[in-house]
Amino acid sequence: MVVTLSSVVIDAAEIEPESAFWHRLLGGSITRTPTHHFIQVADLPVIVVQAAAGHLPPDWPDGTSQQMHLDLTVDDLLSADRTALDAGAIRLRPTGDAAMEPRTGSAVYASPAGHPFCLRSV
Repeated sequence: MVVTLSSVVIDAAEIEPESAFWHRLLGGSITRTPTHHFIQVADLPVIVVQAAAGHLPPDWPDGTSQQMHLDLTVDDLLSADRTALDAGAIRLRPTGDAAMEPRTGSAVYASPAGHPFCLRSV
């Protein structure tokens, strides 16, 4: 049996800001339907943002579990941090800009719909 990961589906009450965020952060192309937005990036599974009326973001790290998260590897943490924040991410850890030095390590964010993700430098 062969199993292949073909997509990652992300729920959001408002799919436009969530899909615009992932598209801006990852690049590639985006295809929109009324209930799903498909972000296609070379060498990655398709990222699908799915309309989920009443979606409540996880209250992590201070409350309920994070449900799931994505780890993204980057070659320049400071540059990736700026791109993520400009695209609408909220930095969860570390919380201060000074803690982003040096350009290696990792940082934890939430997407506009509240889904946690990590940027990790190589």
